[in-house]
Order: sequence, then structure tokens, then C-alpha cells
Amino acid sequence: MSDKSADRDTSTTGIHPLINHLVQLQELTLVRAEQEQLDGKSAQLAQLDKSINTLLQNLPDEARMLFQMLQKKDPVAIASISNKVCTGCGMSIPVSLIYDVRACKQLYQCTNCARLLYYPETRTKGIGRQHRRTDARKTGITRFSSISLMLPHTEATEQEEIIKVLCEMIEQNGFVDNSKELFKEALKREAIINTAVDNGLAFPHVRGIEGGGLTLALATSAKGIQFDPTSKNKTHIIFFMVIPTAASVFYLRLVSGLVQSFMSKENRDTLLAAETQDDLWTALVKTTKAKIK
Repeated sequence: MSDKSADRDTSTTGIHPLINHLVQLQELTLVRAEQEQLDGKSAQLAQLDKSINTLLQNLPDEARMLFQMLQKKDPVAIASISNKVCTGCGMSIPVSLIYDVRACKQLYQCTNCARLLYYPETRTKGIGRQHRRTDARKTGITRFSSISLMLPHTEATEQEEIIKVLCEMIEQNGFVDNSKELFKEALKREAIINTAVDNGLAFPHVRGIEGGGLTLALATSAKGIQFDPTSKNKTHIIFFMVIPTAASVFYLRLVSGLVQSFMSKENRDTLLAAETQDDLWTALVKTTKAKIK
């Protein structure tokens, strides 16, 4: 196998369905990893395992073996090209390889990290934030969020409403360029498995938003939001995250830190007591300091 291509016979079906299949498979494997961090409910994990195994078995043998081999090294086995770089490793892609990937006649791999490559459809882009040398070094949760992304005591009462509000807030504060597309992608993720978990928490998110960094917005609701329509429990604290491909693994650690931080009723109450953006920001930094470095 050459450095840049993984030859496949795609003369009958074309490569687009195979790329879509691989992207869908990777999404489910990442969702499964998330679910283990969030609540580890066996019924949901069993459902995901069944779907993952079905997708694996429906792959051509060579593609399946290559995908599984790559996932043993890193959960992100297939990465998009954005701004002429592999979003998995951040290295520049030769122009000739970019043209090959766009032509989509066979599977190609990154010449640096060996991940499979694909050229995505137009979607929401993150917006990189410029930092001055004189800026104070950020630590903990402050690396991923800001006061402007705090929403205390939201008036939203339903899942789609609060997700839409948070997507718009992220765009208005210059972190993404298209809140409508971000909203659509967030709902697609929720359709796989609802991200509401115990203790009144929810973690809606969108992966694969390139161009900026991992971004977190937070909303609270004392009355509670019917985030999971199948549950009687209300959600009171909503963390919405935008995740570049390269941060997919770190995102799992961040979620784990948030879940651990807010197992504590005292910490949850501290967030819910915050009346202003400043208060909520201070509360978030304080309550996550021990678990998120």
C-alpha cells in the first residue's frame, strides 16, 4: 500500500457511499465512547454495539480491516481536509493529494498520520480566536469558554429551543460562522442518542467543526427543560460544545471532568444560583477547577 492511497475496487458502487459509511461508523464509535463517559447505561451501549457491528460487517473486507487497524491507534480513523490540512493531525496535505481526495475515485490516506481522508460538504466553520502575547495564560475551563458564552436562567423550556438559543449565542460571539447549520448538526447528534444524563445535566454537541478551537457554552434553568422527551426528569444545566476533529479524544476527557464535577449537588446548586453572566462564569471556573486542569 502506498503512503497516500488505499486501493479499492469501487467501479460498481463508487467511493462516495463507502466514505459516508466510514464517517457514519466513526460517528457511532465516538458516540459510544461518549456514552460510557456520560452514564454507561447498558441498554444504550448494547444498542450502539449492535449498530456498530452491523456497519462493520457491511464494509468491504479490506476497508473494514484498515478502519479497525487505524482505530486501534486513535478513535479518529477518517478525517476531513479543511484549509488544505488533515484535520486529524493538522499537517498540510499535498495539493495533488487534495485533488485526488476530491475526485473520490478511491480511498486515500494522510501522508503524515495515515488516517483516511475525505473532502466534506460545506458546513459550519469555527472561527479562530487571536491571542496577544500579553494575554494571561488560560487554564482549566477558561481555555474553552468565556463570559460571553454563559446563559443563566434561560427561558427556553424544550430541547430544540435551548439548542437553537445556544447555537445563535455561539455565532453572535464570533466562534462559528453559521448557527443554522450548527443547529441542524446538533439535532442530528441528538437523534442518535439523547445527551441528557443523570443529575439534570445535558451535553449537546457537534463534532468536526474546523477552523477554531473546542468551544463550550453553558445555560442554566431553575425550572428545568424537557430535554429528553422519553424521560420525566427535567434538565437544569446544559453544556453545548463545538468540537474540532483533532480535539475529539480530549473532548471525552473534558466531558468526564464535567460529569465528575457536577455529581456534587453543591456544585450544581452553585451554578443554578448564579444570576448574571459574570456570576455564572465565576461559578463554572470555581466548580470545575479540581477536575479540569
